[in-house]
Amino acid sequence: MADEFPFEISPMFEGERIRKDGMHVELGGPKSKGFELVRAAEMSEVEDNKFTLIGPDLSDMEEGSRYPLAMVYKIAGELVEADLESIVERRNHEFQNYIQGFMHLNQRDDVWMRVSKDAVAKGMTSFESVAKAIMMLFKNELPFIEAVEAIYITDEAEIDKEIDNARAVYKARDERTRDLHDEDVDTFYGCTLCASFAPTNVCVVTPDRISLCGAINWFDGRAAAKVDPEGPQFAIPKGDVIDAESGEYTGVNEAAKRLSSGEYDRIKLHSFFEYPHTSCGCFEVVGFYIPEVDGIGWVDRDFAGTAPNGLQFSTMAGQTGGGKQVVGFLGIGVNYFRSPKFIEADGGWDRVVWMPKMLKDKVLNDIPEEMRDMVATEEDAADVESLRNFLKEKNHPILERWVEEEEEAPEEEEAAESAPQAGFAPQMQMPTNFMPSMPMMSGGGSGGVKIVLKNAKVSIEKVIIKKQD
Repeated sequence: MADEFPFEISPMFEGERIRKDGMHVELGGPKSKGFELVRAAEMSEVEDNKFTLIGPDLSDMEEGSRYPLAMVYKIAGELVEADLESIVERRNHEFQNYIQGFMHLNQRDDVWMRVSKDAVAKGMTSFESVAKAIMMLFKNELPFIEAVEAIYITDEAEIDKEIDNARAVYKARDERTRDLHDEDVDTFYGCTLCASFAPTNVCVVTPDRISLCGAINWFDGRAAAKVDPEGPQFAIPKGDVIDAESGEYTGVNEAAKRLSSGEYDRIKLHSFFEYPHTSCGCFEVVGFYIPEVDGIGWVDRDFAGTAPNGLQFSTMAGQTGGGKQVVGFLGIGVNYFRSPKFIEADGGWDRVVWMPKMLKDKVLNDIPEEMRDMVATEEDAADVESLRNFLKEKNHPILERWVEEEEEAPEEEEAAESAPQAGFAPQMQMPTNFMPSMPMMSGGGSGGVKIVLKNAKVSIEKVIIKKQD
């Protein structure tokens, strides 16, 4: 390989991070655009190993700059079918990270890549070498692919023409599981493609829960496990139902213990607070508990602003990712919002209080009609206090939880603690077993305390936090 390509190719380079000071160029990402797409085709429609570039090549890009990038692969073979497209597409993430000096993050139309200065200095001056390495790996690692052709696009106008078509393909794939549910099948599917970045992550894909990256649904997992039994997607026997509402199954718990090397032994697929699904880092959206209103907010990686808890997506993603099971934070794929089992154990949509407007608009038709006007966006609430006022004004169902909590509090405590503290509600009721793992921050504040509890089960009836003068 050293003779054929101007870079080393090995799984040992997975997990390599290219920081800004070592970056030659950034491709796609939150400040640009791009996508990756694999399409199944007939053998006659694919010219094997052909590479086409539309737009400037790596050698034409200014050091330290940022460019859009779309990657389209056409695959063909006797066993190739449309069900395999998303599986091959997700392997692009794995294989590009095999290349020394090339970093690939995320998926679909959220792809984010960087090329290192060292890689360019050693001869990585054209996307053709990258694309041909990926095509070689596709055929070597996925023998059902007999021919593959690659088209890379760095011209922004051309990407604008093609990106809506790519999104239509993604949407059609996701729609396939609409009428299939967890109780209809006896097998779920696991995925370890993010293991290099999140070694203890346990990604479980079910009809009602898409992968955290949003790229693999239940049908995709089934197709991948069938054609590549030793690959990163594999069957997980569902086993016996422990709790249908929270989505706890014996088979999933056994898989959790095995895949996390004993770090976790319980996962509730549709719970936010108790034994939640692990979060890898490629998730499209992160959910966060807002104790001041006892509600849950959601923020996606496209939102560059600050959530009502005073944090941005990147901060919460850094706290949540890595394959951890973090109570009070949860990574998900966007399509999980469309699931009838969406955080069912913790109130579903009745517990949701805030989302960025762009994300809310994206899933608006899947929000129960009576809840659509009750979920605040950055236009309605920028901090905890304005969020609390919004929820009161809209008579959000979360108010019922506040009433219950007030009734449970002893009268003398209520009187003694009636004066509100800056940035916090007078009293904050945590869910049972809530284990904070990051600073509890006032709206827009920067102070706080970090509490990390491992292998502990904590029940908190009430937490009072007072701002120090």
